[in-house]
This record gives sequence, structure tokens and C-alpha cells, in this order.
Amino acid sequence: MNHIQNKTAVVTGASSGIGAATVKALLDKNVNVVAVAQNIERLNAFVEPLKQAGHNISGYAASVAELDSMKSVADFAVKTYGSVDILVNNAGLMLFSYWEDVAIDDWNKMVDVNIKGYLNGIAAVLPQMIKQKSGHILNMASVAGHQVDAAAGVYSATKFFVQAMTESMRKDLGVNHGIRANTVSPGVINTGWADKVSDPEGRKAAQELNKIAISSEDVANAVIYALNQPDNVTVNDLIISPTRQNW
Repeated sequence: MNHIQNKTAVVTGASSGIGAATVKALLDKNVNVVAVAQNIERLNAFVEPLKQAGHNISGYAASVAELDSMKSVADFAVKTYGSVDILVNNAGLMLFSYWEDVAIDDWNKMVDVNIKGYLNGIAAVLPQMIKQKSGHILNMASVAGHQVDAAAGVYSATKFFVQAMTESMRKDLGVNHGIRANTVSPGVINTGWADKVSDPEGRKAAQELNKIAISSEDVANAVIYALNQPDNVTVNDLIISPTRQNW
């Protein structure tokens, strides 16, 4: 049964990877989608073919790190489609370093996007959802929010934050307002990240790990499963990982 048809979803980080796969999966369920990304050229190149194929989709260039920018996204969704029923907080940064590197710039970037960016998205859509007395906020988490690697301390910390934040939202927004909140926690995903690792040895190890990776479409299927439940059902945290991933 399709519980989400004709609803309106805002998806951040929508022009590539998990975000793009999620957008396409939502459109296949007849959901109206506002696809959000920073790079307007890449966003338009992604959105226009889908629009020409007859889907109800709009692209909106915005930075999740800026609250006013995300408020504009929510306002646009309501004016264009009449509501904002789903938020998929997906935009994120995964930057690895050891503590001895004191990679402050990377730390700040991850905090700005992975924590503040999620909070800004929530702050933008929540007034409308409370007004509607319905809504669903899905925060993309990670297995890194369940266990920590030595070189991923800050990244894992941001994902632990997402887990704690979402559990609080479930107990408050779900119980008091009927607004569902949940996380999807992917394991190793093949989104091209391995080829972007700068250190040669690190890149080799990442590419080897990537051989067992699941696809963005696999994660998008999990997102749809979590979203497409009856109003009285919340999938709290859905962990999806490669069968051969041993951590």
C-alpha cells in the first residue's frame, strides 16, 4: 500500500548519491519532491530530465548550513505543493582524520552540515508540520553513529548526535504532535567516496572496502520502507549494511 502518494517531501543533498536515489524512489511513489542542493548547475541537470518525464519535482538551490535558506525551502514547498509532509535530512560530510592532525577546518565543516544543517532543516519544516498536525522527519544517520573508528571521531560524533536528537524528537514530536521521526543508518555505500580519498594508501584501502559496498538505491529502498508506514507506525532506526561488512 502506498501511504505517501501525493505528499510533499523536501530532500537535502538531492543531486547525487543517496539523495538522488531517494528523490527518484519518492517520485516513483507519486510524491511531490523539492530537491535541495548547493550546486545549482548540478541540481538543474538532475531535476530537469525528471520534470520533463512528467514528475512533480522542483529544484531549490540552498545551503543547509544557513537557517534562512532552509526556511525559504520550506516556504517554497508549501506555496508550490500546499504542504510539507516529509523531510529527508540527507546532506552530509564524511571527512576522516586522526586526532594528531588537528583538522579543525574539517571538524567545523562536519558540525556545520551534519549537525547544524539537520537542525536548520528541522527548524524550517517543523512549524508547518505542527500546524498540519502531521509530518515525518527522516534523519540520515550511519553505522558510524553506533560504533567509532579511530580516524572518524568527529564524523561519528555528529552521527551519534543525530541518533540522540532523533530519539528525543520521537518522544516529543511523535507522542505530542503525531510527527514521526526516525533514522536510517547505512553501512559502506558505493557513492564514489573511495576515489576521493587523498592519501594513496588510504585510497587503496577504501577502494578495497568499496568492493563489498551496497548502492545508493539500496539505501533509498530502506528510506521508502521507513517512510511508507501507516501513521501509527514508526521505524525508529533502520540499519542497512553490506552482507559481508564485518563491523
